[in-house]
Amino acid sequence: MTARKLLIAQNVDAAYVEKVQEVIPEWTIVTGKDKEIWQKEAPDAEVIAGWKKGMEDYTLDSENSSLKWVQTWSAGVNSLPLDKLSSKNVLLTSANGVHAFPISETIFALMLGLTRKIHTYVRNQQSKTWDHSNLKLEIHGKTIGILGTGAIGKETAKIAKAFGMRVLGMRHSGKPEEYIDKMYTSDELHDLLPECDYVAVTLPLTEKTHHLLGQKEFQLMKNSSFFINIGRGDIVVEEEMIEALKNGEIAGAGLDVFETEPLGNNSPLWEMENVIITPHTAGSTQYYDQRVIEDILIPNLKEYVNGKTPSINAVDYKKGY
Repeated sequence: MTARKLLIAQNVDAAYVEKVQEVIPEWTIVTGKDKEIWQKEAPDAEVIAGWKKGMEDYTLDSENSSLKWVQTWSAGVNSLPLDKLSSKNVLLTSANGVHAFPISETIFALMLGLTRKIHTYVRNQQSKTWDHSNLKLEIHGKTIGILGTGAIGKETAKIAKAFGMRVLGMRHSGKPEEYIDKMYTSDELHDLLPECDYVAVTLPLTEKTHHLLGQKEFQLMKNSSFFINIGRGDIVVEEEMIEALKNGEIAGAGLDVFETEPLGNNSPLWEMENVIITPHTAGSTQYYDQRVIEDILIPNLKEYVNGKTPSINAVDYKKGY
C-alpha cells in the first residue's frame, strides 16, 4: 500500500518536519520550494502545505490527483485557483494570523515614521542637511480607522490603545471587537473615513474589496490624514491614490503593497516625499515557519487524520477568505 503523502513546498528546518512527522508517522513527508521538487511530488500528494504558482497543472488538472487539502503559507488566498479548488472539493486553510505581530509593528512603524518625519530625516541625513523640516505632529490621542479587523486589525487596535488613540474599525458584519471603540460595516465606509487621522487597510483581496478605495474615498479623508496599506495593492485604485497624494487630499502614505509588484521604476510613488515604500515585507519575521507549522498546520493536521475538517483558518470559497 502506497504511503499517504504530505508535500511542504517550503524549505523548512528539519526540527519542524520532525514535529509534523510525529503527527503522521506512517506518511511520507517531502519538503522543498524548488519547482524541480514539487512538480514531481505534487501529483500524488494528499496534502500540500505552501501552494506554488503552476501547481494546478500537476494536481487540479490531473484526473489522478490525490489532493484533498491545501494549507497555504500565506494569509491571502486570492492568488490561488479558488474556482478549481472548490470544484474539486479540496479543503483550503490559510496562514491567517501568523502575521499579526510583524504586520501590526510595520503599520505603526509607518504611522510613526510619517508622523515624526523619520523618512524626511533619513533623506536629510543622506545629504548632511540639518533641518527641522516643520516637525509638529503627534500620534497620541488621534483617531485610527482600521479597515479589516481580523488578527492583524485586532493587534493593531490593541497597540493603538497604548497610544491613547480612538479606534474605529470596519468589518462586513459590524460585530463589536475588543479595543475598537466603534465598529462600522463595509456599507458605512464613507461615514468612517472623515473621522480618521490614520486609515490602515488590513483587508483581504476579494471581489467586494477590489478597488474599494478610490478618488471618492480619498476625498472623504482629512487632508491631514495618513493612509497605510498592508493588505493588497488591488484594494486601492493606485492612480487615484497618487493623485490624492499629489493634490494634498491626504497628507501621506505608507505602502507595503501595490497593484503591480515589484513596483515599476516609472511609478511616481518612488519620488514622493510624503510616501514610505516597503517591498511587500510587512509580514516577514524570524518566527514565520514556526507559527505556520506549530500554530496552524499541526493542529489542523491532527483534526484531518482523525477524520475531522481542519478548522483553523478554514477558507469559505464563497467569501474568498
